[in-house]
Amino acid sequence: MKDIAKDLGLSVVTISKVLRNHDDIGEETRERVLARVKELNYRPNLTARSLVTGHTYLIGLVVPDLLHPFFAEVAKAISTALRKKGYSLIISSSEEDPELEEQEIDQLLGRQLDALIIASSRKTGEPFRRVEKQVTPYILIDREFVGFPANFVGIDDEAAGILATDHLIAVGCERIAHIRGPEISPGIRRFEGYKKSLAQHGMQFRPEYVVAERTVDVESRQLGAEGIRRLLSVQPRPDGVFCYNDPLAMGAINATLEAGLNVPKDIAVIGCGNLHYDDSLRVPLSSIDQQSQRIGERAARLALSIIAAKTPPRRRRIILDPSLVVRASTDRTGNA
Repeated sequence: MKDIAKDLGLSVVTISKVLRNHDDIGEETRERVLARVKELNYRPNLTARSLVTGHTYLIGLVVPDLLHPFFAEVAKAISTALRKKGYSLIISSSEEDPELEEQEIDQLLGRQLDALIIASSRKTGEPFRRVEKQVTPYILIDREFVGFPANFVGIDDEAAGILATDHLIAVGCERIAHIRGPEISPGIRRFEGYKKSLAQHGMQFRPEYVVAERTVDVESRQLGAEGIRRLLSVQPRPDGVFCYNDPLAMGAINATLEAGLNVPKDIAVIGCGNLHYDDSLRVPLSSIDQQSQRIGERAARLALSIIAAKTPPRRRRIILDPSLVVRASTDRTGNA
């Protein structure tokens, strides 16, 4: 860095700021420095930098499934936001297994990360007391724990359940089923939203129209197919289904079509996530937009603000509003 600074007639501090992608460096200066860095094939000594700054410039992310498109989109948004500030993201998967999640968190903490971002598979937040003792700040995303104070970024899941069910009612569905998620906050709250919407419209809640899955983010399409087959055996058969997430809904659509039924005329299907599968689906899926990119961006910004704070800031709970996206799987007018 000293050599580059001397060559270009700049200070070492300026070179450091360029390498950390600092905001207050002019574009011309930035380009000159980066060009010289490339010529010299320079690589910063990250270990030395961490000893000087007290930061590793690494943030960890633990999610239930790396193949799940929602978590992939969140991870991409986090990584993009962190990269702009000179940070790198280390990603790990818990496979919806609380014990594996604990192991992965321990592994990441051992790397002396500056912060952790976690979509937890646990039902309670008590194990995170141990993380707090490590003095590593952490942020929960998508899933939170009732009564457990922690930084959190996610959507209003009850509102998501209400939006989805209201929409099925609006398109004429009279017997609405729900393939629900597990006993974690999104699963609980989307189910509550489903029931609240039925009650607000004077419709009876029927337990036989609810299929509960223990895990939903691993092998989701298969579980969605199995869930709809169980619902097709109920009499009278449901004419609308709200699925906890999009992969469940995709499995439900495929199994419905395989049973010789029409989507949406016989059964309208809506998911949650608004993942981008339109070109690969036999029937494009209506969904509740779960704001995956914004969740990632806000989680990254929150992590960076906590790291930069000289004293521990108050915990923040950032709730984003879901929105309805209508496609062919619920469009009984043929206009979607």
